[in-house]
Amino acid sequence: MKKLIALLIIISSVLCLFSCSKSNDLLYESYTIEIEIEEYGVITAVLDAKNAPITVKNFLSLIEEGYYNGIAFHRIIEGFMMQGGDPDGDGISNGDKPTIKGEFSTNGVKNEISHIRGTLSMARTGDPNSASTQFFIMHQNGIHLDGKYAAFGRVTKGIEIVDKICEDAVVTDSNGTVHKDYRPVIKEIRLLTPESEASK
Repeated sequence: MKKLIALLIIISSVLCLFSCSKSNDLLYESYTIEIEIEEYGVITAVLDAKNAPITVKNFLSLIEEGYYNGIAFHRIIEGFMMQGGDPDGDGISNGDKPTIKGEFSTNGVKNEISHIRGTLSMARTGDPNSASTQFFIMHQNGIHLDGKYAAFGRVTKGIEIVDKICEDAVVTDSNGTVHKDYRPVIKEIRLLTPESEASK
């Protein structure tokens, strides 16, 4: 009888372990990525899976499939931010990718990342759960966005590239729409070694 109980406990533990690993694919609290931009260079950033696990998981899946490769930054406002991730470049499309829950306080989610210079965050429509593929990098502080947009990472190296791109931007309107002939193109976004294990 004791052996049977012990066997059942082992089986239960294995099933739980399998279930947990399947339901939570993020094994680390942070992930380092490189954003290589044609004619400008490489921006290194750390994604914060502790504060924004849904957003980071979605972003990593897009990186894995090479979604961002060849897509441009279509909206740039110097002194504010640069936005990309729209395959059509009109600020509307998400390439038919699914939307995700907005991880910010006004949507009921605690997120302690502030929109300071170098922060990565998700673009969205008026719907708080409409973020999908479009993201932006803060050129300068914009803390008025805190609690309203899902910040999910921060530039750790190459902020001068963000400066240069924002300075060079040739925009066609007050909304920061970049002229189609002068849009900075993402050559590749790649995942490097995760920074730390969440289980530690």
